[in-house]
Amino acid sequence: MIKATTRLRKKYEEEVIPALQNKFNFKSSMQVPKLEKICLNQGIGAAVMDKKLIDNAVVEMTQITGQKAVATKSKKDISNFKLRKNMPIGVRVTLRGERMYEFLDRLVAVALPRIRDFRGINEKGFDGKGNYTLGITEQIIFPEINIDKINKIMGMDITFVTSSKNDEEAFALLKEFGLPFKNQNK
Repeated sequence: MIKATTRLRKKYEEEVIPALQNKFNFKSSMQVPKLEKICLNQGIGAAVMDKKLIDNAVVEMTQITGQKAVATKSKKDISNFKLRKNMPIGVRVTLRGERMYEFLDRLVAVALPRIRDFRGINEKGFDGKGNYTLGITEQIIFPEINIDKINKIMGMDITFVTSSKNDEEAFALLKEFGLPFKNQNK
């Protein structure tokens, strides 16, 4: 069986590793940070009233990522929100390996440029440990979604988990992958 490698994995091995090795003076290519996983999360508060929203969100997230999405359930009762324990209130997917690179490639090349008035993504989404979270306001920026079949426009959070030790290394890694950050002076 021949293992197919995606364009971004090849780019990581041939271009990103040498570039980051030179920038941060890593002695070994194994010290260079890598993208470990991409987590997509969609919180659907209105699902308390309408159960079909979760089913639609699972289908949409599965179409976007190419991997089966899972409904997340509430951990406790909150009477003010009419929420009961174990009620479905969101959808999530964790991507690793080839699917992760495939999704990142589609996100950078197709989905992000489709955002209205897009001027780049905010660089303030780093958490101090080398992970970056990006909020998207509409799921319709992904070409896999048929706009005619959408009954509610929902946003999502996309978290890039890296093996880097700090935000500077993670920023350089994601920049090399082609994520279009607003301010380029880091």
